[in-house]
Amino acid sequence: MNIHGNIWLNGPNGLKVGAGRKHLLDAIRHTGSISAAAKKTGMSYRHAWEMVEDMNRRSVVPLVEKATGGRFGGGARLTPEGEKVVAEFEDVSKRFKIFIETARS
Repeated sequence: MNIHGNIWLNGPNGLKVGAGRKHLLDAIRHTGSISAAAKKTGMSYRHAWEMVEDMNRRSVVPLVEKATGGRFGGGARLTPEGEKVVAEFEDVSKRFKIFIETARS
């Protein structure tokens, strides 16, 4: 029998962060752009934007800070809270992976 599972972090106000949202946050961190992050993760810009808006709305403190475009271009970056959520997801994922490997033994 195989053991599988998914990780979801649930916060107050209905915030949910799973693997897809974590990958989007990672991509925003590395690219500095929601548009570039959407391309990197294989999702549409609209879907990525809606995910960011939902996470920011449901989080006590926004996870992504956005700058509108213009002459010098826009951009996006993770807030300290966004960095914290990514780090927590990575930590829980590592511990879950160890649990799964132990359970398979």
